[in-house]
Amino acid sequence: MSADGKPWLQAHWDGHVAVNFLTGGSGSGLLVIAGLAALAGQPLALASWIGLLLVAGGLAQVSLHLGRPVRGWRALTNLRTSWMTREAYAAAALMPCALLAALTDSPLAGMPAALAAAAFLYCQARILKESRGIPAWREPRIVPLIVLTGLAEGAAIYLLILLPGAHTFAVLVVGAVLLAVLAARYVAWKQYRTALHGRAPRASEEVLERAEGPFTGAGHVAPVLLLLVAAGVPQAQGILATLAAATVLLAGWGVKFAIVTRAGYNQGFAIDHTPSRGSGTGGVGSKPGW
Repeated sequence: MSADGKPWLQAHWDGHVAVNFLTGGSGSGLLVIAGLAALAGQPLALASWIGLLLVAGGLAQVSLHLGRPVRGWRALTNLRTSWMTREAYAAAALMPCALLAALTDSPLAGMPAALAAAAFLYCQARILKESRGIPAWREPRIVPLIVLTGLAEGAAIYLLILLPGAHTFAVLVVGAVLLAVLAARYVAWKQYRTALHGRAPRASEEVLERAEGPFTGAGHVAPVLLLLVAAGVPQAQGILATLAAATVLLAGWGVKFAIVTRAGYNQGFAIDHTPSRGSGTGGVGSKPGW
C-alpha cells in the first residue's frame, strides 16, 4: 500500500493466476474452434484432449494460489454475483463435455464442449472487467480483447494440429479464420488502449506501451505476412504456418501476462481534506498522481 495515496501494483493475482488466463484462454478458444471445425468434418479428438489439458492446467495453477484451500468450496456459492463462480461452473460443464468429445471424436459431442468453452472464456474476460479497483482491468473493452485473444490462440493451436496430415484446403481455411480473428483482435487491442488512455495510472499505461510493439509486430503483422506467403508457396506452407501460429500464441500469452501481473495498478485513493483536532477546518486534501 502507498502511504501517499498513489497507485500501487496489486499483489494478490500473481503468476499462478495469470497462467489460468494464458492456458485457460487458449484451451477454451481451441475447443470452440475445434467444435466448429468438426461440423465441417475435421478431426476433433486430439484438439479436445489438448484443450481439456490446457484448461485443467490453468485451473490447477489457480488452486495453488488459494491461501486456504479448504475454504475453496465457498467460491461455488456466489453464482448470482461472482464471475469467478460462473467460471467454475462453466469449467464443471466444460470438463466432461470435452472429455466426451475427445473419446468419441463426434461433432455432436464437440458442440456442447464448444459452448461450455465459450462460456468459460467469456467468464474469464468478465472476471477482469469486474475488478473495479484496477483501471486497466475494469475498462469494458478488455472483454472483447480477452475473448478474441483466446480465440486467436485456439485457432493457432488448431492450425498446428492440422498441419502434419490435413489437406491443404483445410489448412487454408483455418488460416483464413485465424487471419479474420487476428484482424478483430487488433481492432479490439487498439480500442482498449484508446479507451484506457488517461483513465489508468501512468504506470499501467507504460506497461501496455512496452507491450505494444511485440504484440502488434509478433502477434499480428508477422503472422499475417507469414500466412499470406504460405498461401502462395505450398512448398513452404508447413514451416511458415507453424511460425505464424507460434507467434500468435506467444504474443497472446505475453500480453495477457503483462495485463494481469504488471499493469494491475489500482487507482490509489484521494482525501478531500486533511482532518485536524479541535475546531480547525483541516488542511488541503490529496489526490493520487496518475
